[in-house]
Amino acid sequence: MPGVSTGSGLAGGYFEPLSKAKYTSVTTFRRSGQPVATPVHVVTDGDVAYFRTWDVSGKAKRLRHTTAVEVAPSTIRGRVSGPWLRAEARLLAGAESETAARLIARRHPVLHGRLIPWLHRRRGWVTQQYRLDPPTASR
Repeated sequence: MPGVSTGSGLAGGYFEPLSKAKYTSVTTFRRSGQPVATPVHVVTDGDVAYFRTWDVSGKAKRLRHTTAVEVAPSTIRGRVSGPWLRAEARLLAGAESETAARLIARRHPVLHGRLIPWLHRRRGWVTQQYRLDPPTASR
């Protein structure tokens, strides 16, 4: 796909600080407004980024009521190693979800190409892909 950055940092855009990071801290918010940070794998594509989680995770539950998130490059343990960016997370479906899943699996072939889908199926979970967009001007 033209313009796709799977971590090479070749594609510019809003999420360029995340393009080289192996992990990204995604901060979602509880109804009370309390932030909850979780390290995830993210793949960037110009002005959008994608990540995945399973349908019953706390992150997915929080995203159902508040789509505003903050993201930053991080370590596997979530220690932030770069600038924070605000974003809007949107649950994907259909072809867009399949495209995001392929991009994530291409960047992390063993973990996201095989292990995570297998584990999610085995436990009866539904793997969900999310798209991160720059915040809207109204925020």
